[in-house]
Amino acid sequence: MTPLSPFLTRPAQAFGKPVCRLGLASHGQTAITPDDVLYAVDRGVNFLNWPALAEGGDGADAFSVAIASLGSRREQVVVCAQFGARTAAAAAGELRAVLATLRTDYIDVLTLYYVEHPEEWRELAGPGGALEYLRSAQRDGTVRRIGVTTHQRPLAAAMAVSGVLEVLMVRYNAAHRGAEREVFPAAESRAVPVIAYTATRWGALMRPTPDDPPGFAVAAAPAWYRFVLQSPSVAVVLAAPHTRSELEEDLGVLAAVGPLAAEEHERLAAHGARVRKHGGHFL
Repeated sequence: MTPLSPFLTRPAQAFGKPVCRLGLASHGQTAITPDDVLYAVDRGVNFLNWPALAEGGDGADAFSVAIASLGSRREQVVVCAQFGARTAAAAAGELRAVLATLRTDYIDVLTLYYVEHPEEWRELAGPGGALEYLRSAQRDGTVRRIGVTTHQRPLAAAMAVSGVLEVLMVRYNAAHRGAEREVFPAAESRAVPVIAYTATRWGALMRPTPDDPPGFAVAAAPAWYRFVLQSPSVAVVLAAPHTRSELEEDLGVLAAVGPLAAEEHERLAAHGARVRKHGGHFL
């Protein structure tokens, strides 16, 4: 394995062990296999995000199979699992099932899955909420770090400064840059590392728009991951390839030796603004 550049590595403080800033995420039904996941680990990717049981079903997929097979390499990999339980009672059963599926006795990062309303956060953090149980699991070492996944930027900022989270997972890309103003400063104020998802805006950033200037060439996936990594607030950006060929392309990020040149960053930002203009209200 070729050593990664300092730009692509994150010191141990954030997750308890050094991590590659390009992470790999499970994304529904894809052609990615356990061997593909392990291939990425062999290339230096050691942050794996798994939806666990939060989306229903038994959670079994290429990621769970690959993680369960890590053996002696388990300690070198950061496993981030999404967590659906909202109460302490439900959390106990879900955590047992997660550990059993992955054949591990601990989870590096557990993120409360898509907390989208202040009422949800109050339930989770209040008496009898899932956070109460997860704190006890953290004290006994079963859970190393607790975080939240959300789309809501003001809520993300409020949760970041609450003092009870160690990780924040939010949407951020060249077409969706509100986190730069609304989330990152809050996260930085409490030294909460940010994990970013949807870096390519579901592929839209790799497609042209009606407003592209003459001769404009749309950048491939690695450029959009590097755009996200330009922010020092982003500890890890998640790639979620559907095929081995997409995985190979995404792993091109690992060749980066530093941030994008200013002119390239500006070019990508301009295309992101065009995609935002034509992309719909959710941006």
